[in-house]
Amino acid sequence: MLAATREVEQRLPFGLLGFDSDNGGEFLNHHLWTYMREREVAVEFTRSRPYHSDDNAHVEQKNWTWARQLLGYGRLEDPQLVGPISALYREVWAPWQNFFLPCLKLERKWRQGSHWRKRYERPRTAYERLCAPGMLSLKQRRALRARYDSLDPFELKDELEGKLKRILHPSGQSQS
Repeated sequence: MLAATREVEQRLPFGLLGFDSDNGGEFLNHHLWTYMREREVAVEFTRSRPYHSDDNAHVEQKNWTWARQLLGYGRLEDPQLVGPISALYREVWAPWQNFFLPCLKLERKWRQGSHWRKRYERPRTAYERLCAPGMLSLKQRRALRARYDSLDPFELKDELEGKLKRILHPSGQSQS
């Protein structure tokens, strides 16, 4: 977990402010906690409470988008798939999601009589949100713009489908 966390952190265009984890032993370990605490700027390390499934709702909702929607509900237990799946997320899925697929963000929520009303911001990509004034430095925004300009959503989609086919239906195995 520590190695994966460092890898993700190196690719982010901003610094970590907090790290919210599940209760699993892979997250709650001395090395990761120490890493977050003994930094130049400490990162707040929080976790969900045992037997309180609603604590982890925002993390768990991403399982549908980042895991289930892409790979389905079946268990992929072959250890040799870890590398290809990680590469798929890093090289194809993340750029496609972050640069080209807009999402809604709740702006405000209020009660009107017996109903809850919600107002959302206009749909924007994660890239657009990061490039908003005051979020990143000019140098960071230029680096993101260069990355955006280097991407073709149609090529990403084709690459995604090809890699998914090799992961979900490796040659020599029957499709059940």
